[in-house]
Amino acid sequence: MAQESSVIVPYVSYLRVYEPLAAFPEPERGHWTRYAKRERLPTAQDELRRSLADLLPTPPVAVPVHESGDAFVTEVDGVVCVCPWRTRLRGWLALEELPGLFPEPLLDAALPPLVRRQAAADFERWLERNPDARPWIRTSAWHVPVRWFALFASEERQYEKAEGEAASVLRYRTPMAQARRRVARALKALREHLDAEAGGPLVEGLVDVGRWLEEFHPRSLVELDYGGLAHVLPQEHLAEDHSAADVAEGIAALRAGDGVGAREAYGRLVERWRVVRERQFAN
Repeated sequence: MAQESSVIVPYVSYLRVYEPLAAFPEPERGHWTRYAKRERLPTAQDELRRSLADLLPTPPVAVPVHESGDAFVTEVDGVVCVCPWRTRLRGWLALEELPGLFPEPLLDAALPPLVRRQAAADFERWLERNPDARPWIRTSAWHVPVRWFALFASEERQYEKAEGEAASVLRYRTPMAQARRRVARALKALREHLDAEAGGPLVEGLVDVGRWLEEFHPRSLVELDYGGLAHVLPQEHLAEDHSAADVAEGIAALRAGDGVGAREAYGRLVERWRVVRERQFAN
């Protein structure tokens, strides 16, 4: 894969689903079959860079006018799998979350109310024609949600240290069947061993992720990619980051009735990501 630019946009992590070509109906399957054969394919940084560029015009383009025809491509046991970008759909979904993330004056300055209202009206009309639409990619700025780690095992961790001009890579990959199984096990442990107040937010998050995973082909691949975070965090931080192992250890401790062990695992996780989130407010 080739990057369109050497400028790196940091801060965002990704949870992606790659579906086999057989999961797509025609004519979309034909499009992705031809697309996967291209010699040069865009990267996650290219995707993010393009979306940020839309915010520069006046007024800003809150959501792309046309849906992206790009995707991420990988091969699993000889089967080509694709993860469509669907940047237009993800743009609409992101707009719905913005009021809870930023003060209204800041939001109005970045995306005027008229722009947001028009985008919301466009989304409503689009949903009437596409009621079953869902994104293949979820994103998170300045952290990786704890619930995402519950989908993966420590041995699925892939870390590539930066060398020369190549940036660091930290990601996990697992078959869809394993991801679904781990979500179910984690939910069972949390519901049986934590009260509603303590485990409520994590349970709700896992239920949401589990429902999302059920929308895809059972032979899909699930990927957690640190994305831009791997560019901004120190090498030693990435090398020592075994968050999926901490989550698995905490859940196992809960199942064993070991409250102390569960708190220790969760404490390591919270401290590691507290340091990362603090970078959001650093100069």
